[in-house]
Amino acid sequence: MNSVSKAAARFGTNILSIQPVHVGLIHDTYIVRYSNSPAIILQCINQHSFAQPENIILNYRKMTGYLAESPAAINIPAMVPTHDGQYFFRDENMEDETVRFWRATAYVENCYSVSTLSSPGLAATAAGAYARFTCSLEGLDPSGWNQVIAGFHDLSLRYRQFEQSTHEARLFRLMKATHIIATLREKYQYVEWFEQVSKDEENYPTRFLHHDCKLNNILFDSDSDNVVAVVDLDTVMPGKYFSDLGDMIRTMACTEDEESRNWESIDINPMLYDAIVNGYVSAMEGRLTPAEMTHLKIAGILVTYMQALRYTADYLNNDIYYKTNSPDHNLYRAFNQLILLEKLEALP
Repeated sequence: MNSVSKAAARFGTNILSIQPVHVGLIHDTYIVRYSNSPAIILQCINQHSFAQPENIILNYRKMTGYLAESPAAINIPAMVPTHDGQYFFRDENMEDETVRFWRATAYVENCYSVSTLSSPGLAATAAGAYARFTCSLEGLDPSGWNQVIAGFHDLSLRYRQFEQSTHEARLFRLMKATHIIATLREKYQYVEWFEQVSKDEENYPTRFLHHDCKLNNILFDSDSDNVVAVVDLDTVMPGKYFSDLGDMIRTMACTEDEESRNWESIDINPMLYDAIVNGYVSAMEGRLTPAEMTHLKIAGILVTYMQALRYTADYLNNDIYYKTNSPDHNLYRAFNQLILLEKLEALP
């Protein structure tokens, strides 16, 4: 029995099928169907990205517990326990000396996700879903939250990691990335702005945010097309206003996705951009401060700049974080994000 089948057998009985899901750059994900129990989403957590996977489980349980006791504006899939009542399965393989950490959530039937925006209306709906997610967790105490990725959207930290990677990189990778490195350094003013915002809790309050606001992390009902749930919640943590809004602008308002190498086609769709911003602001229902409203434009700029830093650092670190399918994959991703960044900077 391979590791996937072994894990699947811990969360249900009489396996009918195991189907890989080829979406996402971090975890290995599968849809598992059983003959006498509901289907699940089974994931092997990437422990290079999440060194303490137990914290993901603890945070998820805190979210579901809180939402169960309060009127929720958005749903999240329930966690599925193993046969012995645990919410994870730790598979220790003595042959290859690896430890795989598995968890499962309920598979949401009769729903779909999309990877490309088809209309400004869908953009506004998606942005509203992520805003309602933040509103749903408004009363959750952040003091007891478990850290899963230190400084995930800490731009100062990401810049330091980027600079450190330039000192430790192999020479041939450093040479290939010379132009990108120089461009990222020229834009250091965004790090300085982030540091000012981070200290100003009155004007830029800390809230629970999703921190991975891709369009395909929203599930829509197959019959009504209404939002059913928000998924991929490993990076939920306290943060600042720009993170979710900026991530949506970065991933949804662009004319080409971050994997594209059609450099001349990379741009911002102004109608989608406006729909995302307006949809998010509307669903936040007056919670954004005057300072946040004044600086909506920089949200997309900060997150895109940060992603360019991360792709470049991972390239210089020999691709240890993001899945790649070619030696220069992360370098191409970084270049893609720099082009997008310049398009965002040019917006009025």
